[in-house]
Amino acid sequence: MAKKVGILFGMEDTFPWAFIDKVNELGKGKVVAEAVKVDKLQQGIDYGYHVIFDRISQEVPFYRAYLKNAALMGTAIINNPFWWSADEKFFNNCLMMELGIPVPKTILLPSHERPDNTSDTTFRNLEAPLDWNYIFDYIGFPAYMKPHDGGGWKNVYRVENSDQLFESHSETGQLVMMLQEEIVFEEYFRVYCLGQKYVHIMPYDPRRPFHERYVKDVGELDARQKKLWKKIHDLTLKMNQALGYDFNTVEFAVRDGVPYAIDFCNPAPDADIHSVGQDNFDWIVEHSAKYAIEKANAHKAKQNNTSWGGFVRNSVASARPKTSRVNLKTAAEAKKTVVKSSSATKTKTTTAKKAVATKKAPAKSKSAAAKPKKAAVKKAPAKKTK
Repeated sequence: MAKKVGILFGMEDTFPWAFIDKVNELGKGKVVAEAVKVDKLQQGIDYGYHVIFDRISQEVPFYRAYLKNAALMGTAIINNPFWWSADEKFFNNCLMMELGIPVPKTILLPSHERPDNTSDTTFRNLEAPLDWNYIFDYIGFPAYMKPHDGGGWKNVYRVENSDQLFESHSETGQLVMMLQEEIVFEEYFRVYCLGQKYVHIMPYDPRRPFHERYVKDVGELDARQKKLWKKIHDLTLKMNQALGYDFNTVEFAVRDGVPYAIDFCNPAPDADIHSVGQDNFDWIVEHSAKYAIEKANAHKAKQNNTSWGGFVRNSVASARPKTSRVNLKTAAEAKKTVVKSSSATKTKTTTAKKAVATKKAPAKSKSAAAKPKKAAVKKAPAKKTK
């Protein structure tokens, strides 16, 4: 039976169909691809996909729930829907600092407007005003302000001073924003990473109109560029292996020869031929299809086949308690009502004599007889509340 690959997508109209065609071409009948078809979602049901490429669940909560169920049933989801739900850009920056990867100085700002169903007392732990003098001194101006959980260059502001910051912040509603130092760059790159192993570096200029940002005709690299590109290649792998993303883009701004990771939480990255250009489009179609086939062929039934990053894997205890498992079904099995008659089974009982071995406790020495006094736990004095 052929392995089945699905792709879940929305309005984009070039990459998904090219991906399907390429998988069907390279799969040679052993691995086939189609647009995912959903006519219902019943809990604990396997709907038959070995691999699903997710391009839209960040916008559709119903699809995200569908993918989590599929992952539980053993489908390899690209990208991991559990981690994608938990991840956000501010945490990414914190993790990169732990990994020694250069990132811009960043401060997280609370939303300008209170979230729904909250009041003043909800934020009694939040000091007002914030320590703006420290924030401005640390970040400096000009600075960039952008959502801590978002993408597509939406709600991104460049602010020259504190007045512009406050004015722009007032437009962001309930969005939680990051304030970042501006990296004045000599070079800028956007990098595709697939399967935490395939890397494609694209010179990119975010200052240009959207359809002109991917730089064409790079030419032959000199020694300095080769060294820089190798550094970017290695950092890209290190970042995605830590995060666990199998389809992602990383953006680097190069200042004084140092590549700063600017944006690297893009689990549904732009892959439209009209923006990335023909050469980049061909690469991403070819390698995403290749990786989907690899994942399909590596699929193991009724096991977790979805990738987890090093951060999560290293945080999980090695010894896991055994748990009982509900007998989950495939969609075909769920349609049948099977009534099994229970037959009486004979069980043989065996009797065994229980020998209770009693051990005498060794005699305590006089020095051991006197138990040491437990150290008293000293409590910190309670702070007076106003």
